[in-house]
Amino acid sequence: MTRADGWHRLAPVSPIVRAGRAAIAIAILLLPTALRGGDLKKDWPQLAVVAVLLVLGFVSWLVTRWRIDGDDLRIETGLLRRQSLRFPLAQVQAVDVVRPGLARLFRVAELRLRMAGSTGGTARLAYLPERDVEPLRTRLLALAHEGADGVAPTEEVEERVLASVPTGRLAASILLSDVGFLAIAILAGLLVTAVEAPAATTEAFGGSAVWVIAGLTMLWRRFNQEYKLTVAEAPDGLRLRSGLVALTSETIRPGRVQAVRMVEPFVWRRLGWCRLEVDIAGRQRRKGEGEAQRAPLRAVLPVGSRALAEELLERIVPDAPTDRLRPPRRALVKSPLRYRFLSFGRTDTCVVTTTGRIRRVTAWVPLAKVQSFRRVQGPVQRRLRLASIHLDTAGRSVHANLRDRDVDEVDGVLESLVALARAARRSA
Repeated sequence: MTRADGWHRLAPVSPIVRAGRAAIAIAILLLPTALRGGDLKKDWPQLAVVAVLLVLGFVSWLVTRWRIDGDDLRIETGLLRRQSLRFPLAQVQAVDVVRPGLARLFRVAELRLRMAGSTGGTARLAYLPERDVEPLRTRLLALAHEGADGVAPTEEVEERVLASVPTGRLAASILLSDVGFLAIAILAGLLVTAVEAPAATTEAFGGSAVWVIAGLTMLWRRFNQEYKLTVAEAPDGLRLRSGLVALTSETIRPGRVQAVRMVEPFVWRRLGWCRLEVDIAGRQRRKGEGEAQRAPLRAVLPVGSRALAEELLERIVPDAPTDRLRPPRRALVKSPLRYRFLSFGRTDTCVVTTTGRIRRVTAWVPLAKVQSFRRVQGPVQRRLRLASIHLDTAGRSVHANLRDRDVDEVDGVLESLVALARAARRSA
């Protein structure tokens, strides 16, 4: 719905989709009563909750409008306390299109713009007609890339698929993850209890039910979020699509990745698997909540071969270091288990660090994204003449740490990294 002054409204079914989860949960509770032919009037509190949710959703839809104003996205909302929010498109880190199950039923989708900065929040348009979402996303990305020039292209650009995750490998990787091992251990314990002590099965199940449900929920969420994840390269950025019930389509603009992390658990390394994640600046803010919440790292490759991960890494961090230096031998006293995996490398534009024994983690940080450097030296390190350098970025989820380096080496490396980071920011 568009007015003559350029303001748009959200889809009319938005109140129904927003109240959908609560309404479905209440409907499931009332279903047995309806099937038995019972009197639903006794359940009027639940019905009243649904009615209140729908009314509040309708009021929110009625007082919410949006438009593109120059190079800003403006969203006005609020009945008693009116808010006018401006989101500069030049600070957009990523653009997501989210289609929950109920939204897919009504053929609508949510558009999210992740902004830079720890308090930048997220611009949310929930919900828009499906036919309008992709053209609007293309237009916003064009304005963010080129600036507002009055005429932004709205046609879909071509893309090239780089990787796709097979469903079988994804399921196996989740079962072989920390969450999978926990869920399997709990289920195995219940089965052993049922065979060895049937009388105690009920009591044991009652105490473990919460953990079982929590474990299964975490397994399902990861599977649902990363199901058939496809990574594609397009002129407007890196495109990620995934989801089984709730579909997610995300576009990460070029140069917006703060850091990249490769995770290789012990069991995965035996199978030649790894996980590649990217860290983007900004916080996720859910509407209706008072505080911003940290968004999890986005998995560019939930599970795949190291060769495929390195191929994707070349497109995200083109100048990734290949040579790495080990710490001095005396660092074995402080870090005996992970000493073999401690290393770091650098180029003129990027730093890479590796750590971890059971769960090996490799982090790449572009020097242009570094916010600060920290030289840290603990009491044990002082005795061993060792020190560490921490690289902080706006993403704050991936940390590159040059652990347990020689003191004389640290001073020279720190001075060099500061100069390289300054030059990288100027060139960027």
